[in-house]
Amino acid sequence: MKYLHTMVRVKSINDSLDFYCNKLGLTEVNRYENEEGRFTLVFLAALGDEEAQVELTYNWDSEDYDEGRNFGHLAYAVDDIYETCQRLMDSGVTINRPPRDGRMAFVRSPDNISIELLQNGDALPAKEPWASMENTGKW
Repeated sequence: MKYLHTMVRVKSINDSLDFYCNKLGLTEVNRYENEEGRFTLVFLAALGDEEAQVELTYNWDSEDYDEGRNFGHLAYAVDDIYETCQRLMDSGVTINRPPRDGRMAFVRSPDNISIELLQNGDALPAKEPWASMENTGKW
């Protein structure tokens, strides 16, 4: 398993970039705009530590973030998302968002912190029982 990023929702992308980049000293390493989903993702990292990133998620439609909703999730790359999810499930962990696409899954910690699991490299071919498994709870 490899740590990837921590996601934080932001109300103003410009104010946040000013803080994280101009004041804190992080640099932008990637940006993804999704018109259909109406959001922007900006990945930031400290110089020399580009693999450990902060993901700023800016939802274009305004939303007040309460109860810690501005903190999104921890993300880890795994070698086999199906094996990892099966091992977690066998140990009593609920798979909130199953890896239907062979690429991404979500679980939650005992304190309800969302953990995103991402398949290292290309997505695995879809397979059962994952392909038809429904979401459970929040993720």
